[in-house]
Amino acid sequence: MYCFKLDSNLVPSLYLPILVVFLFIIVRRFLSARKLSGQVVPPSPPGLPIIGNLHQLIWGHHHRTLQALAQRHGPLFLIHLGFVPTVVVSSASMAEAVLKTQDHVCCGRPQQYTARGMLWDCRTVGFSSYGDRWRQLRRIAVVHLLSSKKVEAFRTLREEVASFIGRIRVASQHDNHGHNKRPCINLTELLVSLTKSVISRAAFGNKLGDMDPRAVHRIFKEVTGMLQAVAVSDMFPQLGWVDRATGLHAKTKRIANKLDKILEGVLQEHERSRLKDEEVRDLLDDLLLVYKEGSSEFKLDRTDVKGLIFDMFIAGTDTTSKLMEWVMAELIKNPNEMEKVQLELREAVGAHGRILEEEMATISRLQAVIKETLRLHPPAPLLIPHEVIQTTKLKGYDIPAKTRVLINAWAIGRDHEAWENADKFQPERFLPDSVDYSGRDFRFIPFGAGRRGCPGIAFGIRLVELTLANMLYHFNWDLPNGQDLESFELVESSGFSPGLQCPLTVVAKPYKHGQ
Repeated sequence: MYCFKLDSNLVPSLYLPILVVFLFIIVRRFLSARKLSGQVVPPSPPGLPIIGNLHQLIWGHHHRTLQALAQRHGPLFLIHLGFVPTVVVSSASMAEAVLKTQDHVCCGRPQQYTARGMLWDCRTVGFSSYGDRWRQLRRIAVVHLLSSKKVEAFRTLREEVASFIGRIRVASQHDNHGHNKRPCINLTELLVSLTKSVISRAAFGNKLGDMDPRAVHRIFKEVTGMLQAVAVSDMFPQLGWVDRATGLHAKTKRIANKLDKILEGVLQEHERSRLKDEEVRDLLDDLLLVYKEGSSEFKLDRTDVKGLIFDMFIAGTDTTSKLMEWVMAELIKNPNEMEKVQLELREAVGAHGRILEEEMATISRLQAVIKETLRLHPPAPLLIPHEVIQTTKLKGYDIPAKTRVLINAWAIGRDHEAWENADKFQPERFLPDSVDYSGRDFRFIPFGAGRRGCPGIAFGIRLVELTLANMLYHFNWDLPNGQDLESFELVESSGFSPGLQCPLTVVAKPYKHGQ
């Protein structure tokens, strides 16, 4: 939630308009309730006047709170976030109804205040409203940026992962004081650095001009933080003026200007260097080519190019590094599973130590470990909200247009009716490989499904597979300072994409084939 503080001099002058608006909301809600009295609505936990169920989502982890409510009210229930009706989906069958049966109706996207203000009025694939323009942008993202063929051509992945393994090797060497003790490694920090480097090089190459790469990453981090803020007008549309009074509007505009300035500078640098054929083309080069050539059906403009390249950063950086962090944490917590994966890898790769990307599909146990981690720790426990674009029926319930839909992927992955021993880390449940990432099995939707499913799965998973395979082949991993497994707890942080609450600190021991 976005925390704000009003200037004490403004408070008395705001009392009357706030009171008038709240009275207006109460009347509107009363009339709406009368209008809906003949409809069948999903079960709903009791709410408070005006704010509805907002008070239940102020603290803690929202996916856990909503799972607890689902256990009391069922896998489809209705809450009110201020003046916004929201249905919450917490089972595979309900997810299938939303993302398959009613996908054509539930494919809208609520236009969040900060997203409108910072992302060119939601001109990105992830945040755009549903329509022809969104379909064309998504097609360009899939074909020109994130296709399997395009991912396979990324030399960046191999180079950056090799450099990453080198950094771990150096960091894991014995100290210089004659002690036969290996230093601890902050693996979380290294994984974040790797992910930033890979995505930055894939998107921009080495063509940032005179801009500091750290400044680019800082602004993306600022934008990501602001996208997690909930504006007052998101919950109470009639109180939009409060967002101006609290300073949210000014902050959003300031960050939007910084983001646009940086991306415009990157675009201009790429346009200046387009004649240098010897330089490896990156994703932005490909987008600019589509932009310049145009199409009889659809023509990109500069804002579309900025939105597409931004999507890649926001969808890939935090989620990818945190997935790898969770995989390593689960394997360290479950050493028998780590041993099985390492044995499979080391037998498949042999003594030469070169892990080829095309071999990844054959490393079945590593695939199973990644999927099991995604089941327990999806990158976005609550998928980006959907919105119903026209009144519909959902499992017998009447769902009005403009209703928001929250899909609790975390709860679905831990549903005891769908998964045996749902809370335990058991990669074998994905062997033999019968479940993929596409969202066809609605028990497993870490990247969503249907029209709004994540288009960047191939890129993200390839980076995760290649990195983990190299880490697990080249090193043996332990907890530091003789820490026992019982004291090693996997506690998740807060936020849209939670990782571990504390950085993952480990000891890496280089592995020699045949030892």
